[in-house]
Amino acid sequence: MVEKMKKYSFLIYYKTYNEFLESIKQAGVVHIVEKQKGVPEDATDLKEQLALDFAMKNVIKEFKRRLTMLKNVSVLPFDKEKNGINVIAEYEQLKSIEEQLATQRQILLREIDNMSVWGDFDLNLVKKLEEEGIKINFYSCRDREFQNEWIEKYDAVEVAKKGSFVYFITVSPIDVKEEPEAERMKISEKSLQQLKIALRENEKNTSDVHDKINEMSINHLNNLIEAQKHLHEKIDISKVHLQTEKIADEKLILLEGWVPEINENELIEACKSQDVLYIGGILPEKDDKSAPILLKNNKLARLYEPIGELYEMPNYHEFDLTPFFAPFFMFFFGLCLGDTGYGLLILIATLYARKKVKPSLKPMISLAATCGAAAVVCGMIGGTLFGIPLIKMDWAWLNVFKGIMLDDKKMFYFALIVGIVHILYGMIIRACGVVRRYGWAHSLERWGWLILLIGGGSWYILTNSNKMIFTPEITKYFIIFVLGISGLFIFLLNTPKRNPLINIGVGLWNSFNMVTSIIGDVLSYIRLFALGLCGSVMGLVFNDLAMKLSPDVPVIGHLVMLIILLVGHSINIFISGLGAFVHPLRLTFVEFYKNAGFEGGGKKYKPLKNQA
Repeated sequence: MVEKMKKYSFLIYYKTYNEFLESIKQAGVVHIVEKQKGVPEDATDLKEQLALDFAMKNVIKEFKRRLTMLKNVSVLPFDKEKNGINVIAEYEQLKSIEEQLATQRQILLREIDNMSVWGDFDLNLVKKLEEEGIKINFYSCRDREFQNEWIEKYDAVEVAKKGSFVYFITVSPIDVKEEPEAERMKISEKSLQQLKIALRENEKNTSDVHDKINEMSINHLNNLIEAQKHLHEKIDISKVHLQTEKIADEKLILLEGWVPEINENELIEACKSQDVLYIGGILPEKDDKSAPILLKNNKLARLYEPIGELYEMPNYHEFDLTPFFAPFFMFFFGLCLGDTGYGLLILIATLYARKKVKPSLKPMISLAATCGAAAVVCGMIGGTLFGIPLIKMDWAWLNVFKGIMLDDKKMFYFALIVGIVHILYGMIIRACGVVRRYGWAHSLERWGWLILLIGGGSWYILTNSNKMIFTPEITKYFIIFVLGISGLFIFLLNTPKRNPLINIGVGLWNSFNMVTSIIGDVLSYIRLFALGLCGSVMGLVFNDLAMKLSPDVPVIGHLVMLIILLVGHSINIFISGLGAFVHPLRLTFVEFYKNAGFEGGGKKYKPLKNQA
């Protein structure tokens, strides 16, 4: 559910403004109303702070990347005596040196490659010959283009062949202008040996720079993280200054903010301690969607809040759909994974990991654990265990479970039924949301469609059951009632206080859209069956490969079988798990959100407070 928010306005004397901000930071419950869009041109301090924050994020990311590559190292704890911001300048200087060395290395490698065809020779001898009036020229051409007459005409000497190219030199007086029709090669000012020495020196310097950055990662990561926290506090304060309005010759400052209803007392105490004039306790108007969103859910639904945030936060006046889609998402994951064995592995791995990971990661691990548990149950419904079709196995202990197992045909229809239930569930939520926001009169069309779909489905089930529950006479009146009420709501009462003829036209158009939409939506749920079947078939294929490809040799045969099973099922778990996450997202954000009338556009509640 969305926590109720109240809007407060504060009037502060300019000399006590910073003290007031500090007090509400301590309270940590006020979400400041944003009035500025972007960063104004005159907000120099904020721009510098944001630029520094960007640099800090990059350096922290680089330090963490390096630490994951280093083994058996312990990061030094935060040291109050060291300024984390100074680390940025030192790091950037080292990165600049590293980039220069990388550029130098590329040049050296290119020159070594060019000089390697000529071999290692003394460049001083070439220079001395030039002083004596003899010029040595370096050329290359394709093998078929080399002419033998160049040997006598230009004193050409072949030095090397590389691929289809010939590399040769000519010896001629320095004043001779005529030369062979080949590409003149430019040689380095250093010999091959000198270039190799320079490359080794470059590699040593690069290694030294890498070691220094690694040492900085160990020594200063926590200092930099702490400095970033303090910088974020400054950025928050700078942003608040942009949202203020100065009045009475800039002697008074007007500030507005949102506070959760449950935290009103904390804010009031903070205001009283600063002797601030405040006006508040105002709930948002029906059309005001500016209030920030603070979600409040039970333990299970809270795990799925990050899933909902992948799409968008709800606006203040609509339902938070997290508790409504959470059970379905978990169930859909299980159906798409479709294997009890895979579900058990995920469940065991997540329960073990939950004891080892940081507290901040435990909710995500718990989320994965619920999905693993759902896969265990849904795998039994589909009758698959590590690719083994349990429904076909004649094992005594399975007889207890075979009553809930479904074959492929039944799983296909089961997926469609689940889709219909999911869509109707969303439509009920939408109708209730319209009632809550606009009243019953505006929701009648929604209830009309629900009466038609649920009533029609009930009639189909009852008339096709083995037992005759209703007589033909009762069935006739039931159909008349369903069609009459739903038709009245859909075509005549779809919009209050409007001309009935217009309502009929709107009803016809909405009916066309509704029918085509529902058909497409229901068919989308076939993926629940298809993905589960695909994963089961792949598991069965890997089992078959392990049996057929393992040699009939003791120990070795079992080892080969085990390797094939481990590799094959690992690949299948990864691919199936990825699909089992992505496709329930699609069914949630497209089919369910659409039928539930989700609008979104809410902004997450972010109070001004001290960084933890």
